[in-house]
Amino acid sequence: MQEIIKATHWPRIMAACALGMLALFLFVLTVSAVKSYHYIGTGVQPTNTIQVDGEGIVYAVPDEATFTVTVQNTAADVQSAQTKSTGQINTIIDYLKSQGIDDTDIQTTDYEIYPQYTYQNAVCPQYGTNTNVAGPAIYCPPGKQTLTGYQVSQTLTVKVKDTSKAGTILAGVGSKGASQVSGLSFDVSNQDAINQQARDKAITQAQGKAQDLAKSLGVKLVSIVGFNENNNGYQPKYVSFQSAAGATDAAVAPAPQIPAGQNKITDDVTITYEIE
Repeated sequence: MQEIIKATHWPRIMAACALGMLALFLFVLTVSAVKSYHYIGTGVQPTNTIQVDGEGIVYAVPDEATFTVTVQNTAADVQSAQTKSTGQINTIIDYLKSQGIDDTDIQTTDYEIYPQYTYQNAVCPQYGTNTNVAGPAIYCPPGKQTLTGYQVSQTLTVKVKDTSKAGTILAGVGSKGASQVSGLSFDVSNQDAINQQARDKAITQAQGKAQDLAKSLGVKLVSIVGFNENNNGYQPKYVSFQSAAGATDAAVAPAPQIPAGQNKITDDVTITYEIE
């Protein structure tokens, strides 16, 4: 009899469990929805606002110089071209290290091997000098492309942390067989700190404008509801020159004077205030 009763009540028990789970699910869903709405009015954009701009300018003396040096060599086969280029690039690296450049400031940024060809155009056949005489169409035979050798090119990017030595080092690598020295630029090592200074100046200027404007309008600044920044940074200065490949130490050029000058860092901000 007890087993019959249990069997009779089993569907009711299952239905009660299902209703309980559904109620729990709805409760959790309701709590999550309530949490997503922190308070009435959340997300409503204020209608009374003013917007002001600010500009910050900072001048900094560069303390780093960066340039690239390239060696190029051509030979009848790849191995010969690579051997010559490797010897020259190793000589340049040894020279840079002797000038106090760290291994971490010397980086290979390009290495390429190019096949070299000559192209000869074939001579087109001619049918007399009277071009008005009708005749068959004339087709020129294709030209001939001949492989003449291979060119190996390797480029190093070098960072000089003592800008006063930049001119001497540029002249020095030119005497070690460099084919090209270019892309000289001057940078500031603590760029983030300089950017922060420019940003602070821009914000201070914008805040001053907002206070003056609020006073003139007879309103009160409540809170900042919008902010936008445009960090313009600075335009690096570049110096480029080429040196003759295969130069020797006896042909060292005089070290050029390369003033580092100063970099101009600018930062523009736009701040939107709610007013009342």
